[in-house]
Amino acid sequence: MAVSRRDVLLGSAGALGAATFSFPKPAFAQSEPIKIGFLAAMTGPSSAPTIGFNRGVVFAVDAINAAGGVKGRKIEVITRDTQGDPTKAVNATQEMISQLKVHGIWGPLNSGEALATTPIMARAKMPDIHPCVVESLIDTTKFPNAFRMAPSNSQWDDAVRNYCLNILKVKKIAVFGDTTGYGVTAVGASVAAFKKDGAEVVYQANIDATQPDMTPDMLRAKNAGAEVIVVWSVATGMEARMFNTRAVMNWDISFVGHPSLASGDIAGLIEKPANWEKVYAVGYKSCSYDASGKLPAKSQDLVDRLTKAKVALNDSLLWWVAGGIDAIELFAKAVESSGSTDSAGIIAYLNSLTKYPGYFGDYTFTPTQHNGYPTDEIVMSAANSAKSGTFALAPGYT
Repeated sequence: MAVSRRDVLLGSAGALGAATFSFPKPAFAQSEPIKIGFLAAMTGPSSAPTIGFNRGVVFAVDAINAAGGVKGRKIEVITRDTQGDPTKAVNATQEMISQLKVHGIWGPLNSGEALATTPIMARAKMPDIHPCVVESLIDTTKFPNAFRMAPSNSQWDDAVRNYCLNILKVKKIAVFGDTTGYGVTAVGASVAAFKKDGAEVVYQANIDATQPDMTPDMLRAKNAGAEVIVVWSVATGMEARMFNTRAVMNWDISFVGHPSLASGDIAGLIEKPANWEKVYAVGYKSCSYDASGKLPAKSQDLVDRLTKAKVALNDSLLWWVAGGIDAIELFAKAVESSGSTDSAGIIAYLNSLTKYPGYFGDYTFTPTQHNGYPTDEIVMSAANSAKSGTFALAPGYT
């Protein structure tokens, strides 16, 4: 019985019992596993996304291997806990390339590690798929082996700006960030893009994330006539203090910005639930439910399968789990299609993809474009609406 990988992951019990895929016999040893290295911060301060991604990885590998693997070859994921430390990530990368002889690497899963590991993988011509947002991590001249399967920060910025200008229809913008390198860079890029699109940035600030009182900056933004506050930070404590200050000021204004605005720990930091209203965080169509509470059909099908397999979603995000599934699928499909685990064949396959139907998104790569996630699948979510790793669409979408 020939089945597709889509059948394997979401098909019937009969499909999950199928033994092989219907591809010509490849020129490699049938018993040798397909080895995928996984650079995973399973512990440490940046572990939450990794735990979600890992659930998707395990789900995908178990399903594919239970169906007989890729033309008889099982997938073997070799995980190293980097703890979010670039030095540990570098050491693990070198081990995977030189000693473990993996055929491809998934990760790292945060940009700080990826900035350190990406040049090493490029020198080794190691196929690499990652979800990291920093723009410089994708460069098809320097890093022809690296493929981004999640949005870049500029894509997030485009989606935020589109929501502010075209859905909320505001023109006077305040832009806040923290004082980290990311916060400073993101605020600068956001301000420049808003101005280019004809908006008036009436106030901008980079605030120390430990600053206890947000009132001075919030008052300056209000007195400047701000109609929306755009936030670029991962500091949820600072964000919660902004929401609380808005309530004290009795200021009816929306916050729009970074996905961290929807982080679950904000619920324990706000003074009352109403303070989290009118906060819209970067989200994704595939992981958003409509006014009737319905997810897209494919996403609901995936959630049903994950639930049946007892994969927890209540403490994670669906896009993390779906992204982990997609990464494994992409590597497995590359080996299937190329008939080889050679780096060149895997990279050539990834470079040929047009709207590959993943669960997180539909990916497109070319030899000169390795940002695979479509900007039009990025939306704003109601930050306080989390339900089994998904969110309600922000107001204004049809």
